[in-house]
Amino acid sequence: MASREGENGAQAHLNVEERAARGKAERADVPRSAHGDWEPPPGRGDPVAVLEAQDSTRVPGLVPIRYGRMAVSPFAFFRGAAAIMAADLADGPRTGLQVQLCGDAHLSNFGIFATPDRRLTFDANDFDETLPGPFEWDLKRLVASFAVAGRERGFGRKQRVRISTAVGRSYREAIRDFASMRTLDLWYKQVDLDELARTFVEQAPSADAKRLKRDLEKARAKDSMKAFARLTHVVEGEPRIVSDPPLIVPLDALPEAAGVGHASVERVMGDYRRTLSGDRRRLMERFRYVDAAHKVVGVGSVGSRAWIVLMLGRDDDDPLFLQAKEAEASVLEPYLGKSAYSNHGQRVVEGQRLMQSASDILLGWLRESGPDGETYDFYVRQLWDQKGSVSVETMAPAVMEDYGRLCGWALAKAHARAGDSVGIAAYLGKGGVFDGALARFAETYADQNERDYAALEQAVKNGRVEAKTGV
Repeated sequence: MASREGENGAQAHLNVEERAARGKAERADVPRSAHGDWEPPPGRGDPVAVLEAQDSTRVPGLVPIRYGRMAVSPFAFFRGAAAIMAADLADGPRTGLQVQLCGDAHLSNFGIFATPDRRLTFDANDFDETLPGPFEWDLKRLVASFAVAGRERGFGRKQRVRISTAVGRSYREAIRDFASMRTLDLWYKQVDLDELARTFVEQAPSADAKRLKRDLEKARAKDSMKAFARLTHVVEGEPRIVSDPPLIVPLDALPEAAGVGHASVERVMGDYRRTLSGDRRRLMERFRYVDAAHKVVGVGSVGSRAWIVLMLGRDDDDPLFLQAKEAEASVLEPYLGKSAYSNHGQRVVEGQRLMQSASDILLGWLRESGPDGETYDFYVRQLWDQKGSVSVETMAPAVMEDYGRLCGWALAKAHARAGDSVGIAAYLGKGGVFDGALARFAETYADQNERDYAALEQAVKNGRVEAKTGV
């Protein structure tokens, strides 16, 4: 709910009518149709230079893998180009309707995972760039990702526009529904994926229904036991993480110059435990540390520091795999201001808890002092907790449209939890003006993404950057 500061620091809440009026007033400053207008501003920066600026804080030997993964296709490039798009969004129209932004809300950053009561749900699941900001920034990145993915799938312009419009309409209708809900009902709201799957199976073509069933079964099987079977072997009677350089490098195989030992990992894991609630801290105390390894993750994240940590509970058949992923300053900070949290790991965790209806019970953060004298922030979560994602590469237009509506709904729920759903709903209205503007923006920005991708291809070709493929 929207609020304002009252006397003595107390929160004086706006009523529903005031919130709606504020949302409608935004139309005068930022017309809804204006969101469809975008073109490269004069003097727009070199997109490759934006990526190169991020290299300075990455592990040098892994940077070529990042470029190799981004160079696979325009969609792969888009996934790693959140910093480029942040700068572009900052030059566009901006409402004053603030939410907690995901910061990188492309379609592959939504997915399946298990809730604490072990049901499968669907939600946004990547918050590395989370920061408070205008609601439309997330939405524009989401619809642009569908336009880029639609081109990669060979969909025609009419099909892509239909999909983008459906995403915007789903968000607009969902935020209106959430605006009418009681506060606690909204806070608890989440997707019951089993129920959704049953409905989809009844309506979808058999091939699509079978594919969804396989995706759900795969997600359910993806847990610490699966990771244990795939990522470990026995060395002198004790399980150890396998070596698969450069993607997985066990701690004992790292150069001595890395300056990281098992004792230091155990110490920082103790720091991590202190960020958990009391009951979960007691839970973690039942596990003993066994091994750790550096692991390459993602597309745009490649080169940032990421570790997997193996722990054991009651015996060798009771594993827990955690992932500690480096959290740097959000790519949105140059345009929206610094985070309120001094530790960027905490920034990610707090943003995720705010936006998700159900989050990993072991989410926490830590800060590590490196051998180079620098400090590094990390957030920690379970490595595999029945996580799954859809395969964009096999989506037919109708399936992508259904998926787009689901993503739009999930993003609206996240924004309604963290922002003023009444104000946003009033701003968007009941018509399709905003939906159409988003679809126009998506196509225009997909054009720009292709130009930026071509710039990366040229940089690889002329040796400006090195790209390692196949890893």
